[in-house]
Amino acid sequence: MPQIPEKIHELTVGQLAARSGAAVSALHFYESKGLISSRRTAGNQRRYSRDALRRVAFVRAAQRVGIPLATIREALAELPEGRTPTREDWARLSEAWRSELDERIQQLNRLRDHLTDCIGCGCLSLDTCVLSNPDDVYGERRGAGSRLLVEHGDRPHRRTGK
Repeated sequence: MPQIPEKIHELTVGQLAARSGAAVSALHFYESKGLISSRRTAGNQRRYSRDALRRVAFVRAAQRVGIPLATIREALAELPEGRTPTREDWARLSEAWRSELDERIQQLNRLRDHLTDCIGCGCLSLDTCVLSNPDDVYGERRGAGSRLLVEHGDRPHRRTGK
């Protein structure tokens, strides 16, 4: 990992990418989403403060466990202006995200367990398929059978197919 001398207080986008392991394009994307910020030099080059390294690490760790960027941005916005997330911040936020992650894990386990019921079936029946119709949501609202293609008695026109 490239070392950055302590006397350097700002990083170029290339230095930040090399040190954080994030692609330059990802850093630009994070900046466009308000997750990190930079200042512009007189030559219009981005310069990031050293604390951007911790913010990028925070974002990437949260992404790895499946936290959406919008949720990450909201979490970072709760921090006092410009403050870098601390270990305590991570502990507090990860605890808040835990129930959402547990629910997602349970949902993925259910999908995995029912996946073999669907392979080879070919019908993807909206009446019984747990993948395309979990908990028979369509059947409860509209009765058994396919209701996605033709709604409320609408029929395709003969000539146009529309």
